[in-house]
Amino acid sequence: MNITIWPHVITMPIYFIVLIFIVAFFRKHYKLAAYFWIASLFTFPLWILGGVEGWFRWAKILSVILPTIIVGFSRIAVYENKKGKIWDFLKSEQFLWFFYAILFLNIMEATIKDATMGNYFNAATGFLLCVTIPFAPKFWKITTEKHGDLIAYTTASWNFLYTTWNACFVYAESPVYFASSLTILLAAELYPLMKGRPELYITARVYTLAAHLLLRASFDIFPMTMDSSSWYNPEVLKTWGMINFILIVPYVFWHMWQLQTGKAEKSFRRQRAA
Repeated sequence: MNITIWPHVITMPIYFIVLIFIVAFFRKHYKLAAYFWIASLFTFPLWILGGVEGWFRWAKILSVILPTIIVGFSRIAVYENKKGKIWDFLKSEQFLWFFYAILFLNIMEATIKDATMGNYFNAATGFLLCVTIPFAPKFWKITTEKHGDLIAYTTASWNFLYTTWNACFVYAESPVYFASSLTILLAAELYPLMKGRPELYITARVYTLAAHLLLRASFDIFPMTMDSSSWYNPEVLKTWGMINFILIVPYVFWHMWQLQTGKAEKSFRRQRAA
C-alpha cells in the first residue's frame, strides 16, 4: 500500500496553528464570537456551490453552528449579567443541560454510525463516553471571570478518550478527511493542556469543530491538501477500536466510583475552581 504523508507534514501543522488561534480569539472576543457565527449562516450559498448535498450534511453543519451561536449568547448573558426573560433563561443553571444534551447527542450520533459500519468496539466506547459525561449543572458553568468561558469539568482522561474515539470514528467513516479531522481533534486536545486547564476542552472542541465544518462547507480544500485516504487499513481500524474499548472500561469504573463516594467534586474539578 502506497501511503503518502509528506504533504501532511506541512499542511497539518499549519492548520493546527490556525485552529489554536481561532480558539484563543473566540475565547477572548466573546461578543464577536456570537455575532460571527450568526453571520456564518449567511454563507449558505457557498455551501450549495461547494457541493453540500443531502439533509444529513446540512443537518450536521447546522447542528454544530446553531449551538455554537447559543454558546456565544449564553456567555454574553452570564459575563455581562444581562437582564430580561431570554437573557435570564440563557444564564440559568438549568440551561446548562442544553450543552450537556448537545454533547451527548453529538457523541451518540457518531456512535450509531460506528455501529452501522461494524466498528462495534469503538461504538461501545462512544456509548460509554456518553455515560461518563459529567452531569449538568453541577460540573458545567459559564464563568464570570475573564471572558465568560464555557466550562465543563471533563477530566484529562475523558478528553483523551474522546479524542482517540472520535479519531477512530473518522478513520472508518471518512478516510479522506482523517488527517484534517485529526488536526482539529489534536487542537482541541492540546489547547487546554497548553493552558493547564482541561476544563476548557469542550470550549476548544466547539470552536474547532464549528470552524472546520464551516470551512469544509464553504471551501472544501481538504481533499486537495490533506487527502489521507491512503492511510486506511481495516486491521488498524479493528485494533484501534478494541484498544479504545479496553482503555475506557477501567475509566468507567473510576468515574462511577468517584460519583458513588462523593469524591467527584474534587477529582473532576482537580480541587480548584475554573
